[in-house]
Amino acid sequence: MNQSKIWNFIPKRDLLKSSNPGYSIKVKPFGLIFNGPVFQGAYNNICMKITDIIRTFKDRNMARKTEVDIEIDRLSNSIVNALSGDVFDTEFHKVSKKEIKKKDWLFDWNIDLSDRKCEVYKMTIKDNVKIIQGLVSLIIKQEEKYVFVNLVENAKFNRGKNKLYEGVGGNMFAFACKKSKDLGFGGFVAFEAKTTLKLYYNKTLGAEIALGQRMYIGEEAANKLINQYFNN
Repeated sequence: MNQSKIWNFIPKRDLLKSSNPGYSIKVKPFGLIFNGPVFQGAYNNICMKITDIIRTFKDRNMARKTEVDIEIDRLSNSIVNALSGDVFDTEFHKVSKKEIKKKDWLFDWNIDLSDRKCEVYKMTIKDNVKIIQGLVSLIIKQEEKYVFVNLVENAKFNRGKNKLYEGVGGNMFAFACKKSKDLGFGGFVAFEAKTTLKLYYNKTLGAEIALGQRMYIGEEAANKLINQYFNN
């Protein structure tokens, strides 16, 4: 992982090199520990980076603060009919307001559709584009070089014990990783997770904790998801 990625996602365990060879800093939950003397030039650069981190972290609300709590029931080659076991290929297209009925969704997707920063996609089964299996809202972080999952939701018939299809949540995160990789960001994806689900997303998606509720999917985990859903 390169230095810019470390700063963007603030993984506490990663060692960051200062601009002076032989000196380093390590991110901690409540500040920074400096190993060795830090000269003024390096110190100024570090302070600037810290400012960027705080700004980026405070800007996590973006269109609104939404914590991801989608179920990752299974990772499959596509999505799977929960009753028959039949596998169906999926595709993603940008969605319009007229395609979404508010009563069918837990979140008000018109908020993200009205926000220019957000790209909202529908996931459908190939050759059946009128039935939406799930929705995902992405924000492209060009400067930091990652994709932020601002909102993600299964269709109501894909939730709970009587769901119609499995693998929908994983498919949408795989799409976000593929979008990141296609943009040259290495597959890096970030999102805000509910506190109680951070370990769950670590186990199911390979996501790592950055800071607080912010999690990120790194290059290795992203490639695994992409290969699972898009390279079969």
